[in-house]
Amino acid sequence: MEPSETRIEGHPAVVLAVILAALLQFLTTSLPALGIGDPIGSQSNAVRTLITPAGWAFSIWGPLFAGTIIFAIYQARPSQRTNALLLRIRLPAAGAFLGNAVWALYTQGFGLAVLSVAIIAATLACLIAIYRVFARWEPKFSTGERWLAVLPLSALAAWLTAATIVNIAATLLFYGVDGGEAAPLISALVVLTGGIIACLALVRGRGNPFYAIVFLWALSAIYAAGGQRAEPVAIATGVAAVLVIAGVAIGLRSAGLRRWFGG
Repeated sequence: MEPSETRIEGHPAVVLAVILAALLQFLTTSLPALGIGDPIGSQSNAVRTLITPAGWAFSIWGPLFAGTIIFAIYQARPSQRTNALLLRIRLPAAGAFLGNAVWALYTQGFGLAVLSVAIIAATLACLIAIYRVFARWEPKFSTGERWLAVLPLSALAAWLTAATIVNIAATLLFYGVDGGEAAPLISALVVLTGGIIACLALVRGRGNPFYAIVFLWALSAIYAAGGQRAEPVAIATGVAAVLVIAGVAIGLRSAGLRRWFGG
């Protein structure tokens, strides 16, 4: 990393931006309670597809928001200002948190229209950049790095991977494109594609178990909803789960569990 990059990403303004963006993503989801926009759940239900996860799955946003706020506080500690790992991920983390806030603001006001896909895709791009840093990081993660940075941001990356796919399907339905009688097969193919993407991410990401667990959570919620209505979707979620587990196994062969859990 160039010295100029170090100065930029360790600058107090960037550190503060991470904190503000982490708080903003949580606060924007509270706007419907103040009469501004409609709850995201209501907007999602209006364009529910066969791959929309069961409602209980979205409770994961509680731990995800908590994790990002904890990360924001951790990276702001004076002792972590020049942490080499945090210097690499601070800007994309701020971008991801801001993206979550903008997506929530837009979706609550306008539903899952086409711009929501662009926003969530940009947010996912920030998280993919962070995920790649974790995958390529050669030094051993410290305890703080592992549980306060790698865990929450890997989990968020996994959920946004699944959410982006679901968002695209919901947006198509928003504009009246539902696939008709072919909808179950199309939905199954979309789930399989998601499983392949997650598998490749895990192979290249050294079997990141935090990513895998959250993606499996998303698949279980898709099975609990669309899988109960359409057999192709049920089969596809099962195959996708196997792909995810295979990706973890292959990825861990080059890293081992100690990389992720210490010891």
